[in-house]
Amino acid sequence: MAIGQAVVLAALLFGTPLTSGGTCSADEQKLGPLLEPVLLWRVSQDGLHLAYAAARGGKVAVVADGQVGPEFDGIAPGTLRLSPDGKRFAYVAGKGKKRLVVVDGKQGPEFDGILERNPFFSEDGKHVAYAARKEDRESRESSRIRTPAPETSTKGGKWLVVLDGQPGPEFDAIMADNPVFSPDGSRLAYGARKGKKWLVVVDGQPGTDFDALQEGSPLFSPDARHVAYGAKKGDKWLVVVDGQPGPGFDAILKGSPLFSPDSRHVACAVEQRGKRLVVLDGKAGPEFDELAEGSPVFSPDGGHLAYGGRKDKAWLVVLDGKQGEACDGIGVGDPAFSPDGKRLAYGARKGNKWVVVADGRPGPPYDALMAGTPAFGPDSRRIVYAAKKGEKWLVVADGQPGPEDFDGIMAGTPVFSPDGKRMAYGARRGDKWLVVVDGKPGPADHDGIGRGTLLFSPDGSHLAFVAGKGTKMHVVLDGQPGPGYDQIVRPAFSADGRHIAYRAKSADKALLVLDGQPGPEYDGVIPNGPAFLADGSIEYLAHKEKTLYRVKQSPTR
Repeated sequence: MAIGQAVVLAALLFGTPLTSGGTCSADEQKLGPLLEPVLLWRVSQDGLHLAYAAARGGKVAVVADGQVGPEFDGIAPGTLRLSPDGKRFAYVAGKGKKRLVVVDGKQGPEFDGILERNPFFSEDGKHVAYAARKEDRESRESSRIRTPAPETSTKGGKWLVVLDGQPGPEFDAIMADNPVFSPDGSRLAYGARKGKKWLVVVDGQPGTDFDALQEGSPLFSPDARHVAYGAKKGDKWLVVVDGQPGPGFDAILKGSPLFSPDSRHVACAVEQRGKRLVVLDGKAGPEFDELAEGSPVFSPDGGHLAYGGRKDKAWLVVLDGKQGEACDGIGVGDPAFSPDGKRLAYGARKGNKWVVVADGRPGPPYDALMAGTPAFGPDSRRIVYAAKKGEKWLVVADGQPGPEDFDGIMAGTPVFSPDGKRMAYGARRGDKWLVVVDGKPGPADHDGIGRGTLLFSPDGSHLAFVAGKGTKMHVVLDGQPGPGYDQIVRPAFSADGRHIAYRAKSADKALLVLDGQPGPEYDGVIPNGPAFLADGSIEYLAHKEKTLYRVKQSPTR
């Protein structure tokens, strides 16, 4: 059995005190029927809310937490949305030739079309916005569409943005993936076309006309106080920040512009006369033939900017405008800042060898570096990476190499405890896998380790992962394997680190295991859960006999 593949399949299907033994107690709350067939569905991040669309005798209805909503001729694919907290839902429905957005079961005004991938909730869940189309006579549809097709703003008629049920001014087109809420949900912006000109509307106020807008525009700063976007005027592209245009360039590269985490700076990767460069707050940096993937990148505190670039055949890293030592290549996704923003690390190739450069100082040479490394610990003091030496792999932590006899290191590791004091990673010897904790290898008796399942408890005192042995999967907690199941989804610890829970499947039944104690069996458990409660109990959604339940499961005391 391929353990990684099994974990992925399990995630699609459903998903101490840390002691085992006994059976958990569970209280069930009946929410309503689970209708079939299910056409599309969404689950909240905590797994406590479920909304889905189901066919009902030629019509379609959305069912939210077991409550059946009104019937429509169709539900537009990809439009069923839950608010970030999972407590609200919205979708685009078809009623004859008309389209409307339904929010929390309440029908909005009817339109001739709704822009694809709309509607959108604000991050705080308090507001809903979407772009809608009103047709003119020449562009009216001649046939009834029972399942609404995705809309693009290239269709005729007039387009407008609706915020909390209130329509705004009309335009000839609205940009894809617009409108956009600010991170705090207090502001709204979108790109629109009027005639042949494009403009950005912020908080209902239209901005300056341009010939085109950059894909991904507009963009709010993290503090919601600023708005930036790329725009074209004549044959030049420029970045507009709070209505003020910057210098013009031949092109703005994908992923730009971007705000610093502290919202004080704006960076942009651009092209000028065949060269590529990074512009910070309107000031252009040195020219390169190529910029590294993911460049530029701000430090988490917003005080520094770094990126990789190539001049002829030489690559180098630029930190705050200062160019580092040239090399023959840099690692994918590099450079990387420490969480406190004070340190920088990246992989560099010199000839046929790779080194990790940390704080400007290169480490020892290796034959290869694993993708995703180097990485800093949460306290920014520690740095680790996986490297290949000859035919074997090892992990280097804080400059000290670990065991050098591994045939592979598990992707996504090493991982740190939240306080940064402990570190673990998965490794392979031959066809067996083991976990190395704080530099000490465990027994190599696992047929596989679930990718992404290796995790420390919040207090750092416990370590758990999913392992496969034969045809069964187990959760290994502090080195001790738990009961075997056919499928197991990544475990989760409670906030105090005293409890652990995971979804499992045995034969054709699904269940939750809390502190090693199995709960009641169901036909299915809804993904993303469970959610821990303050008393160590867990809450989740499950179904049996075509009925949806909210379940509270408590460990035996």
